[in-house]
Amino acid sequence: MSETEFVAQKPRSFRSSRTIIALVLREMSTTYGRTAFGYLWAILQPAAGVMLLTIVFSIALRKPDLGTNFPLFYASGLLPLLAFLDVAGKLAKALDFSRALLAFPAVSYLDALIARWLINGLTQVMVFAVVLGCIMFFYNQSPHIHIGQMLSGWAMLLGLGAGIGTLNCYLFLRFPFWEQIWGILTRPLLFISCVFYTFEAVPPPYSDYLWYNPMVHVTGMMRRSIYYNYDAAYVSPLYVATIALSCLLLGLLLLHRNSRDLLYR
Repeated sequence: MSETEFVAQKPRSFRSSRTIIALVLREMSTTYGRTAFGYLWAILQPAAGVMLLTIVFSIALRKPDLGTNFPLFYASGLLPLLAFLDVAGKLAKALDFSRALLAFPAVSYLDALIARWLINGLTQVMVFAVVLGCIMFFYNQSPHIHIGQMLSGWAMLLGLGAGIGTLNCYLFLRFPFWEQIWGILTRPLLFISCVFYTFEAVPPPYSDYLWYNPMVHVTGMMRRSIYYNYDAAYVSPLYVATIALSCLLLGLLLLHRNSRDLLYR
């Protein structure tokens, strides 16, 4: 049997796994490997944001809404939001990023999506762990972290990023103007995702409107895992999962039908 015949007879799952690994390595080298400070910069950016919020709000407030440490409180809200925006944004540009490779039959749109979701999701988990660990070390904080709830929070975050990012991947290609509109729509997220305050601090009826922002639930779950006395009864993983799954299935369906036409029209 020739080598060509052997490769052709390999199971699709095996070939797809090798393709995804190759795309992950390419993503690492192009996104984070261009300079010696690639991954360091990915950590310094959110860390600088947390420190800026700490300086600004510690001047005006005596203590944060939860606990006594400003950096820990703001990191528990800002880092999940930045992680979601990064994962969803990178996934939305996955096909455009791998446009040249998608010309090969061995590379599918699904491979490109999975590879980008994996590498950027893992990167954001690393950033979260490093920044949070540094805050605990330098400020002598030892919160009783609930691992199960933190994993639930990350599952909600990464699932939402996958769903929104996949749907936007189609919309960005089909309607180029949607990318600019999406950028405008996401700008208020910093103020309406409970980064600077807790959900309970918002009076009704505004809290009723705020509840429909899925990032509020992600932030609440993350803070529940860090602050043992924070109940966050408003958090609904089912609501976040419904949005994430609906967007993911719709995005995959649209890409399955139109990805080739959109890439090469």
